[in-house]
Amino acid sequence: MPGSIIQTNDTPFRKVDVDPVTLDIIENALRNAREEMDATLFRTAMSPGIREQGDAFPMIANVDGKMVVGQFGSFIHGFMQAYDGKLEEGDMIFTNDPYACGAAVSHLNDWLCLKPVFKDGRHLCWSAHFGHMTDVGGKVPGSLPIDAQEIFEEGVAVPPVKIVRKGELQEDILAIVLRNSRMPHWNKGDFNGVMAACNMAERRCIEIAERFGDDVFYSAMEDLLERNHRAMKTLIENTVPEKKQVFEDYICDDGIGMGPYKIRCAMWREGGKVIFDFDGTDPQSSGSINFILNEEMFKMFCGTFMISVFDPQILFNDGFYDLMEVRIPDGCLLKPRRPAALSCRTHALGRIFDVISGLLGQGSPEFLCAAGFSDSPHLMYSGYDRNGEWYQLFQIGFGGIPGRPMGDGPDGHSLWPGFTNVPNEYIEAYFPLRIETYETIPDSGGPGRNRGGNGIRMAYRFLEDGQISIHDDRWLTYPWGVNGGLPGGRGSKLLVRADGTEERLPSKCDRIQVREGDLLYYDTWGGGGAGDPYEREPERVGRDVARGLVSVDGARRYGVVCDADGQVDEAATAALRESLRAERRDIKLFDQGGSIDEIKARCREETGLEPPRAPVFARRGPGIAAG
Repeated sequence: MPGSIIQTNDTPFRKVDVDPVTLDIIENALRNAREEMDATLFRTAMSPGIREQGDAFPMIANVDGKMVVGQFGSFIHGFMQAYDGKLEEGDMIFTNDPYACGAAVSHLNDWLCLKPVFKDGRHLCWSAHFGHMTDVGGKVPGSLPIDAQEIFEEGVAVPPVKIVRKGELQEDILAIVLRNSRMPHWNKGDFNGVMAACNMAERRCIEIAERFGDDVFYSAMEDLLERNHRAMKTLIENTVPEKKQVFEDYICDDGIGMGPYKIRCAMWREGGKVIFDFDGTDPQSSGSINFILNEEMFKMFCGTFMISVFDPQILFNDGFYDLMEVRIPDGCLLKPRRPAALSCRTHALGRIFDVISGLLGQGSPEFLCAAGFSDSPHLMYSGYDRNGEWYQLFQIGFGGIPGRPMGDGPDGHSLWPGFTNVPNEYIEAYFPLRIETYETIPDSGGPGRNRGGNGIRMAYRFLEDGQISIHDDRWLTYPWGVNGGLPGGRGSKLLVRADGTEERLPSKCDRIQVREGDLLYYDTWGGGGAGDPYEREPERVGRDVARGLVSVDGARRYGVVCDADGQVDEAATAALRESLRAERRDIKLFDQGGSIDEIKARCREETGLEPPRAPVFARRGPGIAAG
């Protein structure tokens, strides 16, 4: 049965009118509380993944569990449907099990704290926060085994438990979980920060309610949700066509030799509601690239995309959820049955953003963005140093943001807007390696009237023997271009041994033994281009050449002739563009670099790697119960 809230004061909140000034003050106070949650965590966390990169996601939700401020959308409804228990004042829930919490989190490394906020015995609102822990056990350091076939191989799974009961920390539960980590001191510090952030939000929400009154606080949250509902209703009616739109994209491989895997989604509008149907998506993988896509989370992804493109002033929240319906077939790649492995789910998660862009852009080509750096490429490096101390690095890489109607895609950016890079100086100070190269990759951004952002090359010199794991994608398929724009460059990984021998590494690999002096070139992929590259102003191309973002040869893909300083030969450029336009076929709405069969046929020649085999989907039963 669903979870329930126990109150000592059952007096219902009254809906009252809130004047615009007060509403604005409360909105910004909630925004500030959300930012303060992050600040609290980042100041107390120990792992570079949270402290330096910001791999954590806060949320404040209303009494019904709808996110008012946050980033990922609310998961509270799904959680309460899955949680068979009672919550009282002073309780805090902890879980990391995607199958036991309605996919509130999507893999075991994400530790979630969820706290009902009470005031004067009444349930006032919710605070929640989760962050990526560096290690939670499992068969490989970092707890993200590529060859896992069951979630049991990925680390310790904690079902929803009261980590704080009536204000008292349940230290025995925490001790059990920490015992199963290779980095217990980091996890403890990070987890204390997550709990502190939830408590911080509790204090700030109570302060707001004390200042303005409980009914005003309640009503302001309702008003903020309703305002978002009105805005999104207008956006949906004006931008989403009634005619069904269909888009497909792919995960290149599963790390165990098979691929690509298809994600297919259809979208159409029925009255004021938009329908998303993932029928036709491949069945769940026998490997670890499955992703439990929480329907509410997907709604937030879509809403965030629409708001960012069409009206960035709208506050992100859950007010519009009844305007969307999401259909995901049970047993597919995006709704696997337990105990399917989930440790490589980041590739499917990221590809969802490209699918959303491809769907929404078809109805409004003038707003269509290309495919971009839709992933969180991981590097793990671990071992014992010469002093016998264990070291373990987890780092997320950056790549090229897609070309957009409003301009070029940024070079070397993160999929997640709030992420920052781990400073190279920090890495070199705390881990036995040296960053010898950190630079943009010229020509990796797809040519277009607006250029796709370039990927990043990082060169890691290992100073101790150890092992590495790599998680990445887009080594086979391309980040596609739109409206005549060309695809962005693929990613690649090259290991140069200390003796000079070279090994081309796959985009997903574990347990690669490295020795002192070995050098890893970690190249991420660029964003696709948007618009006809022959319409890009030659002086912009020349400026990119002068800045090292585009090579002299790469400039010719724009039909531009220039020297290494970016000085454009106008006559030669005009002649070249005339010739290229005459040779060109019709401009494509989407340029994916060819069909899957064509891309696989060229794979060995272009990448140095063998193409993956066609996926074989195992017949699965109803799954193992989560409880």
